[in-house]
Amino acid sequence: MGAINISDFTLHSIGVILFRQKAIDVFSEFISDTLPNVNLLSLPKDKYDGIAKGKHNLDFDDSYQYRICKHYNLKFITMDRDFRNIKDIEVRFL
Repeated sequence: MGAINISDFTLHSIGVILFRQKAIDVFSEFISDTLPNVNLLSLPKDKYDGIAKGKHNLDFDDSYQYRICKHYNLKFITMDRDFRNIKDIEVRFL
């Protein structure tokens, strides 16, 4: 089994949702359980321009995730059908 990676955007999104639900303790448990076992990835500064110039007609958050996968040469696992037409990275749907 390969390494498990999570983008900083994903972690922040989980935090936003849990904080809105007043589940701060759940977020704390999540990061305690998760962060020691995953690689937390960020998009390098010089790659942000690629988000705006994306050719796949994705919204910002999807384009960010796509760029992370392209930059780090990763497979992408998702439930988001917006990725069904992406062919230049490997996308697996749950």
